[in-house]
Amino acid sequence: MGPGPINCDPRVLRAMSYQLIGQFDPSMTQAMNDTMALYREVFRTRNEWTMLIDGTSRAGIEACLVSLLAPGDKVVVPVFGRFGHLLVEIAERCGADVHTIDIEWGEVCDPALIEAAIVKVNPKLVAIVQGDTSTTMCQPLDEIGRICKEKGVLLYCDATASIGGNDLRADDWHLSAVSVGLQKCLSGPPGSAPITLNEDAVAVIRQRRHVEAGIRTAEHSAGSGQRIASNYFDLGMIMDYWGKERLNHHTEAASMLFAARECARILLQEGLEQAHERHRVNGAALAAGLEAMNLKLYGDQRHRMHNVVGVYIPEGVQGDAIRGALLRDFGIEIGTSFGPLHGRIWRIGCMGYNARKDAVLTTLACLEQCLLRAGHKLSAGAACTAAMAVYEA
Repeated sequence: MGPGPINCDPRVLRAMSYQLIGQFDPSMTQAMNDTMALYREVFRTRNEWTMLIDGTSRAGIEACLVSLLAPGDKVVVPVFGRFGHLLVEIAERCGADVHTIDIEWGEVCDPALIEAAIVKVNPKLVAIVQGDTSTTMCQPLDEIGRICKEKGVLLYCDATASIGGNDLRADDWHLSAVSVGLQKCLSGPPGSAPITLNEDAVAVIRQRRHVEAGIRTAEHSAGSGQRIASNYFDLGMIMDYWGKERLNHHTEAASMLFAARECARILLQEGLEQAHERHRVNGAALAAGLEAMNLKLYGDQRHRMHNVVGVYIPEGVQGDAIRGALLRDFGIEIGTSFGPLHGRIWRIGCMGYNARKDAVLTTLACLEQCLLRAGHKLSAGAACTAAMAVYEA
């Protein structure tokens, strides 16, 4: 019950056990096409280039940024948590000229600040996190997308921690590129990073197209732009691999492809709105139960992600000792946070396969026992009573 990874849905584990097949076997390429179609629905997009990057969610982030940003390109990054800093780190490694908007942790970024930064900096790209689990905040994107579209600026979004549990609309919000991971609300393992690219992003990548010697023919033409610095994360080459030509790039991670396909299938079978509501209700019940234990919630609750709750560690209680007791005595894992929040808050997840009433009530009851034994003053039983009131409402 931490901020991710979470328990896999058993159906995803079963899908990962399917026998391996060759990367150009017709059933393999059909699985790739099926997965592309499924994730178009997950991202709520019509983008042709909706596919998988073989690697954890960070691989998806790096593939997008290294393929869109050339050395010297200007980029604006709002930083309101640990993963905003990660976008800065990766953009700097791409050689970009990075301009940050520093937001107090526990808050989200006002779109007006981004508009002002675009006017001042004239960037090629704005890079932003939708749901930053380090602070549990969920950044509204619709107004930011409109601003970037009007200003002719690309908008990249890392939605790893929010996809599936919170609303995300790639087309309606004018998101140029989005990357995610499986290990949060999609109920899968880390190791595959679904991405989607709109026509504006694809045009930039195509300008930097490169086809490797050994598979390059006279019919292939190189792009006029600077070659993408990474071979493995070159989205132009990966598009050629997932496209009709099937130009060899890497050996597709078949087991992760099967996992990613099943994650999307399960989510769409439930329905996006239904999944978002399931995460909202269970997250609200968890938050109500924590407050009933005489604990203070962290951050602006108007913008809290549905799927993870931050709560201050009470005075007189050793946060790591409580986490250890929960894991040792009850088999339940929760997290602390990073940087200035390390040791100050717990982050309790309620996502994917674990966004369930029984998981929430069990976690609250067990945490209550740990806190009582540590001397924290609370009303026994109040946590589950408060959570049940949310469910009954």
